[in-house]
Order: sequence, then structure tokens, then C-alpha cells
Amino acid sequence: MKDTKRVIAALLIGAAAGAALGLLLAPEKGETTREGIADFVNDLIDAAKNKAQSATGNLKDIGNTAYDRAKSKFRGAVSDASDYKDEAINNVKSKVENLKDEARNHFNGAKSKVKSTADDLNDSIQDA
Repeated sequence: MKDTKRVIAALLIGAAAGAALGLLLAPEKGETTREGIADFVNDLIDAAKNKAQSATGNLKDIGNTAYDRAKSKFRGAVSDASDYKDEAINNVKSKVENLKDEARNHFNGAKSKVKSTADDLNDSIQDA
């Protein structure tokens, strides 16, 4: 692609030089020739300005697109991390609840054994 641009640029420069030489060597009045050269140079300058503005606009669009893609990917990563965090928190809460239930069951079992032992002891004291 760079080679194509170089060829086109070389052709435009060659055409400009040829046109300038043609105007200089033409059998016209000097003032008319100078005006023609000035008009031609002004046209070249305008064309170069237009190309530069177009290239600047294209670069700006490419930069904005790249920025938007990066921003979107970052937001996606943040969202994924947030989802993972929420899932981890829910898993921990679930495990804590399971541990609480298990501890409560063990406590109730131990409480029941203590009560049963106390009842047995009370019964044996009353029977004696």
C-alpha cells in the first residue's frame, strides 16, 4: 500500500513539474504564465490541504474506534470481575449458612444428650 501511495505521489509531482515547465516554456505573456503557475500551485496546495484534512479525519476515526473498543473490553472485564465477585460472595454466604446449620444441629444434639443424661440422673436419684 505504501508503494502505491509513493507511485501516485511521484506521478502527481511529475505531472506538476511537467505542467510547470509547459507553462514556463509556452509562448504566452509572462504575466499570464505567472498567473497560470500561481493558480496551478494554489490548486496543488488546496489538494494537499484536502488530503491532509481527510487523512487527519481518518486517523481521528481510527483512534476513536480503537478507544471505544478498548473501553468496551475494559467494561466487559470489569463486569466479568463483578459477576465473579458476586458469585464468590454468594458461595461463601451459602457455605457459612451450611456451617451455621451444621453447628446448630450439633449444638441441639449435644443439648439433647445433656438433657437426656440429666433426666436419667434425676430418675436414678428419685428411684433411690
